Formats: sequence, structure tokens, C-alpha cells
Amino acid sequence: MLLNLDPILTGRLLLALDEMGHGDAVVIADAHFTASKLARKHLVDLPGLGSPRVMTAVRSVMVPDTHGPALDLMESPDGLLPVQEELIAAARLEGTECRTIERFAFYDLAAQAELIIRTGETRVYGNALFRKGVTPVVGA
Repeated sequence: MLLNLDPILTGRLLLALDEMGHGDAVVIADAHFTASKLARKHLVDLPGLGSPRVMTAVRSVMVPDTHGPALDLMESPDGLLPVQEELIAAARLEGTECRTIERFAFYDLAAQAELIIRTGETRVYGNALFRKGVTPVVGA
């Protein structure tokens, strides 16, 4: 067991996150998302967890991209939904950009992501695309 890591960050998930570079994207997908169809490189299943919980874990080891939007959400016809507000809060963007994207445009972006994490989130539009920023060097 590793110290100071969120316990939902499995070895396979940590490896996929570690292999990502600056600007690469991870999709945190709800249970309704077409993750198997769209995943081109890595697909990790975390079926017992909601998407905001998974965002919290991912954000604990990754910083957001500061060049362009760090977070994209799938646009809901009903405006910003509670699950999306929870995803924004979990992403702790601290001044970086967040935007909503039309559903099929979101799918196009998701198909280019390095990693898709399929969660057990049952609320609709519980999907987020998070872009990795430059990881700060400790002790530099």
C-alpha cells in the first residue's frame, strides 16, 4: 500500500494517470456513457463510485491545465445540474477555465482522451473531461 494516496486510485489507474502528459485529457464518465466504444488507450472501471468522488481522487494527484479550458462538461438541456456543480467543485479549478460542450462534440473530445474512467454515477450528464497541467517539481 502507498502512503497518502486516495484509496480508490488503483495501480492501473495511477499508471494511466502517470503516463499522461501536459494537456492530455482524462474523461470521468457516468454509467450511461459510451466509454467502451470511445476509449482509445486506457479504460478503467470504478463502478461503485460517483463521478464527483472520482474527480476528487484524480485531482488529488493532478493539477489542471492552465492553457485553455481545464474542464469540459457535457451540456445539459436543463442548464448546469447538481452533479455538474459537484464535478466543478471537486476539480478545484482555482481560476482556470471550465466550459460546457454540446453532447456530440463532447463525445468527439472524449474519443481523443488518453484515459476514460467509467464510474457508477447514475445521474445524467455526470461526465467531465479534465486536462492535466504541468506537474510542479517538488524541492525545485
